[in-house]
Amino acid sequence: MPIPLVNSIASWFLKKRFHQIDLFLKYPNEVQQELLFNLIDTARGTEIGKQYEFSSIKTYKEFANRVPIKNYEGYQDLFERSRLGEHNIFWPSPIKWFAKSSGTTSAKSKFIPVSQDSLENCHYAASKDLLCMYLNNNEDSQLFTGKGLRLGGSKELYKENGTVYGDLSAILIDNMPFWAEFSSTPSNKVSLMSDWETKMAAIVNETINENVTSLAGVPSWMLVLLNNVLDKSEKNSLFDIWPNLEVYFHGGVSFNPYKQQYKNILPKKDFKYYEIYNASEGFFAIQDLNYSSELLLMLDYGIFYEFIPMDTHGKANERIIPLSEVEKGKNYAVIITTNAGLWRYKIGDTVRFTSVSPYRIKVSGRTKHHINVFGEELIIENAEDALKKVCKKTSCEIVDYTAAPIFMEGKEKGAHEWLIEFKTPPKDINYFNELFDNALKSLNSDYEAKRYNNMTLNKPKINIAREKLFYDWLKENNKLGGQHKVPRLSNTRNYMEELLKLNF
Repeated sequence: MPIPLVNSIASWFLKKRFHQIDLFLKYPNEVQQELLFNLIDTARGTEIGKQYEFSSIKTYKEFANRVPIKNYEGYQDLFERSRLGEHNIFWPSPIKWFAKSSGTTSAKSKFIPVSQDSLENCHYAASKDLLCMYLNNNEDSQLFTGKGLRLGGSKELYKENGTVYGDLSAILIDNMPFWAEFSSTPSNKVSLMSDWETKMAAIVNETINENVTSLAGVPSWMLVLLNNVLDKSEKNSLFDIWPNLEVYFHGGVSFNPYKQQYKNILPKKDFKYYEIYNASEGFFAIQDLNYSSELLLMLDYGIFYEFIPMDTHGKANERIIPLSEVEKGKNYAVIITTNAGLWRYKIGDTVRFTSVSPYRIKVSGRTKHHINVFGEELIIENAEDALKKVCKKTSCEIVDYTAAPIFMEGKEKGAHEWLIEFKTPPKDINYFNELFDNALKSLNSDYEAKRYNNMTLNKPKINIAREKLFYDWLKENNKLGGQHKVPRLSNTRNYMEELLKLNF
């Protein structure tokens, strides 16, 4: 298809879609309210709909009082019944697909239902919106003159009943219309290979001679792939291989630790980075402006949002509020009700609102992945921002990291222990540690208070990880590739002790 024709079609779709986006920008709470009652009405005949008497729910307050908030474990039995072939449990249409997710590297896998409704009206709708927003902001884009390099996971067949599970990216690739493969690389066959290292080599071979104009994938794993491409081609810049490359669409983990490494291999000031916020449970937010660090919360993908202020999370006075009551600058745990049959589901992510008109967010971390052993409330956003600041001052580059508490013992005060794998290490680790400690103090007043005169916390302890430590650990746990992530912060020492044993 000629590029001008493709751009014309995209422009037509863009104008049509922007009218709908404008509706939820102007009337966000009304759109969310209408969406909630559409979900309730659709599912009134399901097992859950009957259990909570959806047919008689008339207000948000009734919904909130009647339907409990649950995490994955609270729904696990229902999801498993659905995987074994039962229908109409939590959503009326049959569920064929399940996104396999561990979130972190815990051995226990999660199987998140993906309905046809969520596939089409959430995940694919978001992919179209992402392209629309990018093209709207970059009218001279040549995106369609080449192919998009996508880095997805693998799929397997759940053999007992024919339902399919795999990484969300694999489900999306496997369900795309046949013509979509023509604009993407690698081929579906290679994209869906199950062995990560075999697949990596195959992707390099298949993409290195293509005209790649965009990249899409998780920053940590995409960086591994791109460095392999550079090694094979014996080039230093990706533009020497793909001269028309113009944008990288990324999500899944924070981009901050990897940003400088991407700039090194993509040395153009006007190269675009577009962030997305999606998960196995749904697609939530999109960066809709060039060079922005904020994400627009998408309110018409079949997802109804509620939030728990993190200062009440897990406490006796815990509050659950709708979108209309959130405040700028506050940190919230995210609760979703979706068109895949997740009802008041706690996804485990935390976000901070940077704007409430429109609703814009930054992903700040995970409800379980923080350190609060000593009342310091250290979250992933603090760690990422501090590391970014210190790496810039010391000309360092980080591959991966994790942190855990050092518990008080006798008269010994507590501390935080960090295990950091550097691509470019600092010349003086003690100076790095001093800057890092001060950066954390400047970003987190609770941490600063606990560090005052070493009152509760001693200075951080930083261990330098050997090369490929985190890669080897993920491989040992059968977690290479896809959406698997290294747990950044933990209130226990479980991950830290496992990694330290491998760090030789």
